[in-house]
Amino acid sequence: MHDHEGDTVPHGAHGRTRTWPEHWAAFKRSPFLPAVVLMFVLAAAAGLFAGSYTYAMANPAPRHIPTAVVTTPAAAPQHKAFVVGMEKALDASLRLTGYATYGAARNAVDEQREYAVLRARGSGVELDVAGASGASVAQLLSEAARKVGPATGVHVTVRDIKPLQEGDPRGLALFYISLAAVIIGFVGAIQLSVHARGLNPPERIAFILAYALLGGFAIAAVADWWLGALRLPFVESWMILALTMFTSGMVFTMFNTLMGRWAMIPTWGLMVLLGNPSSGGAVSWPLLPSVLGAIGRWLPPGASVNAQHTAVYFGGHQHAFPFLVLAGWSAVSCTVFWVWRHRHPGGREPSPAPAHAADT
Repeated sequence: MHDHEGDTVPHGAHGRTRTWPEHWAAFKRSPFLPAVVLMFVLAAAAGLFAGSYTYAMANPAPRHIPTAVVTTPAAAPQHKAFVVGMEKALDASLRLTGYATYGAARNAVDEQREYAVLRARGSGVELDVAGASGASVAQLLSEAARKVGPATGVHVTVRDIKPLQEGDPRGLALFYISLAAVIIGFVGAIQLSVHARGLNPPERIAFILAYALLGGFAIAAVADWWLGALRLPFVESWMILALTMFTSGMVFTMFNTLMGRWAMIPTWGLMVLLGNPSSGGAVSWPLLPSVLGAIGRWLPPGASVNAQHTAVYFGGHQHAFPFLVLAGWSAVSCTVFWVWRHRHPGGREPSPAPAHAADT
């Protein structure tokens, strides 16, 4: 075979065996490096996902259960015997706070400072639990009280003064709608970064806000109007879901600005691995491991569940704190994105100015 002029191939350069540094350099330039990294990241994420939920929910145990006590001199003997028996049965302490009247104690439950009310009832005691404050806590207290009463010789009456809605007997529906808002919130931002990469910063924020408003409406409408699982204060619940979705979307956008294509790792870690198990939605905060119970209310999923929970079951007692948490995460995320927007992998170049007639 004859080589024509101009078709000569430098056989020596192509024929030699590559060195390991050359193999590594070629591997780093190929799509195989991120694919291999993702393979291990996804495996670790799967294990951590299962571990975080199992750690928080597999065996919930109480530490300190805030309990209101209506203090009267006549109630002291049976209160003491019953409380000692309850703490022994629960292997935890009831964090007792005295109130002069039942009305004051009941208001503390509505404010979600207390999870139960204990007061004298004839020669026995009455334990009022609030299923809406936490189904798992109410169930645990009720079951323990029905065992402790006969064991201590104290007649016990258990009532649920704030029951859950019929369509949500386990109290999980609010957790699931909040979970949907969190996950779709950052998945939407991911999809914008893939399919609408050319959006400039103001446009990207505007579209995240737009899909948050539409998505929040859709979640609330399905849960309430279509399935009838919950009777929602519609506008308030819608706005909470929309704020949750916007916050979640902007958290991913912030990490995308700081970390580029690996932004999913911290987003997933913060919002799903840490935020959802500690939100208090599936297991009430008093039953969570103490660290999770403390940090959960400061993270977007916990703030969302907290605000939604109060809106649905404790109307008129809404707190500013969960909204400030969500607004704070949104503000920080928007600020980081805006200040370092030149690092964000999206956007497009400004259109060149049209040439003037004098320049042609």
